[in-house]
Amino acid sequence: MFFRNLMIYRLTQQIDLSGLEAALGGRRARPCASQELATYGFVAPIGKGENAPLAHASQGCYLIAARKEERMLPGMVVREALQEKVEEIEAQQCRKVYKKERDQLKDEIVQAFLPRAFVRRRQTRAAIDSQSGLIFVDASSWSVAEDLLSTLRECLGSLPVRPLGVKVAPSATFTEWMKSQHASNGLQLLDRAVMRDTHEDGGKIAATRQDLGSDEIQGHLAAGKLVTMLSLAWSDKLSFVLDEKLAIKQLRFEDLLHEQAEHDGGDDALAQQDASFVLMMLTFREFVPALIEALGGEEVPQGI
Repeated sequence: MFFRNLMIYRLTQQIDLSGLEAALGGRRARPCASQELATYGFVAPIGKGENAPLAHASQGCYLIAARKEERMLPGMVVREALQEKVEEIEAQQCRKVYKKERDQLKDEIVQAFLPRAFVRRRQTRAAIDSQSGLIFVDASSWSVAEDLLSTLRECLGSLPVRPLGVKVAPSATFTEWMKSQHASNGLQLLDRAVMRDTHEDGGKIAATRQDLGSDEIQGHLAAGKLVTMLSLAWSDKLSFVLDEKLAIKQLRFEDLLHEQAEHDGGDDALAQQDASFVLMMLTFREFVPALIEALGGEEVPQGI
């Protein structure tokens, strides 16, 4: 239940979530038809079966999950089949096959192969905190997060959100933390970082399982390199990797929180999932304000 990545968005206006369950019901996930490349829709984030709710609500927070199902057609297979077809036509009809006809042939080949293509499923979860006005998406890239949010926007009719931003460039803050070997608000530096040159064609250096206070690392900083990614821990509860776009990856909740969730949920599997969700969201309510303050405060665009 605990998220492994965080893409954080700020709700710029209050939204009415009383009809969330019904809205998601209009876009339930379904399998790909034989001639469809992909489908996208919502599934139950907790529990299974048609009667499981699509929006799990607890403590003023809502957990949702979207599933993308897509047919995988290896590009090499399509290209080889297309080349064979083109060579066959050119040999039999003694003429050249040009781009427009090649594109049409390619479409016909894809349609013929689709029913036999391997189907891949990918699920993305998100949590909406009505108290803090934040949406957390458990995604490894912004594009995956945007897929979920755009579909949610279609269901609700409106979803005024923007990625969470800070007033000071994160790379500048990361660099100062590395130089001083100190971060504020319960944050501690761990052993990973990425540094890059500031000029346009500059390279980058990735340090893994390294003493970030060593002379070698500090020498790179003294030469003007900026830190663009940093591994951190917070308040003995979380560890994670944070980049300059405020994407949080490799999020790990410490064992104490897992044990507390198991204790709170008891022996029932659904109750344990609910307890994990509540504990995660309560942790985020403490963690995110502390992180944003340490990074110089939240940036609010003019006019908002």
